[in-house]
Amino acid sequence: MKPIFAFFVALFGFFYQAVAQPSLSTQMRTTASAFLETLSSEQKLEATLPFDSEWRFDWNYTPRTRKGLPLKQMNDAQRKAAMQLLIVALSQEGIKKAEAIIALEHVLRQVEKRPENDTYRDPENYAFLVFGTPSTKQPWGWSVEGHHLSLHFTFVGDNVEFLPSFFGSNPALVLPGFIQEGKQVLQAEAEAAFQLLHSLDEKQLARVVLSPKAPSDMLTTNSRRALLEKREGLALGEMTAPQQALFKKLLHVYFDRYHVTLKNQALNRLQKADLNAVTFSWMGDQKPIRGAGKGHYYRIHGPTLLIEYDNTQNNANHVHSIVRDLTDDWGEDLLKAHYEAGHRK
Repeated sequence: MKPIFAFFVALFGFFYQAVAQPSLSTQMRTTASAFLETLSSEQKLEATLPFDSEWRFDWNYTPRTRKGLPLKQMNDAQRKAAMQLLIVALSQEGIKKAEAIIALEHVLRQVEKRPENDTYRDPENYAFLVFGTPSTKQPWGWSVEGHHLSLHFTFVGDNVEFLPSFFGSNPALVLPGFIQEGKQVLQAEAEAAFQLLHSLDEKQLARVVLSPKAPSDMLTTNSRRALLEKREGLALGEMTAPQQALFKKLLHVYFDRYHVTLKNQALNRLQKADLNAVTFSWMGDQKPIRGAGKGHYYRIHGPTLLIEYDNTQNNANHVHSIVRDLTDDWGEDLLKAHYEAGHRK
């Protein structure tokens, strides 16, 4: 009887955990509400806007004054509550990258010989903003943005959209003589792409390499809607099995940044839209050389997905990377379905 009893206890425990574990959207609502509850009335005015505000689409990855409540205006408890939003939304790898990007502001102060209290390169100038009221009834969202980090989440009921999503790194590799020497925040994004590039034969390279010169930045920059005229390069379906494995490895580098629910959602959406049609293209140097103006750029482009990576600025030691959903950035598809359902009622 004891083994049977133990089996049912274990089985009950498994189902209890499955039932007790709240969905990601529930966790986000709870976490966002908890963050707002820590704020004063004055702070809430800074940290909240109506969901239909045009500020929801205003994003950038340069140092600037930002809408929202920055870390510098929060006490320790409020900062902890704000950062919990990131902890829930991202994976451990994503959190590690986000925190490392913020910490690079200290490096830039040293590189540019700025004082410790400088407000241009400022690790406390990362602002949190909640749009609407966290709820299952009406759409809402939240964002966090600062230099080289811009993340946006839109919720409709229990559904969530997490794009556009920007991660950058300056310097891409911290050079000798500076604090955090050898740090390379977006190393995997570079190495996985070079592995794929160097696996291609001459005929494949002729299709993949669009130009010997890389653009100075991502082609879509910080546009509200990402648009490129056509897909270029080599499609996954035209690659060998080992090359396809490298391509999928590169895709996972980007989606491994996020909570497993968001990662699986994105990969399933990509598969449904035709994963074999997703293309890889390249511009610029084909070796990771810094200095003398050398630089490189690559793009992953599918029916619903666009990823851009650019490392050209600061003598090819300054990375920008963006993940966009070509049909559902800002939750456009989710919102369309929500509003159409409301009209039918």
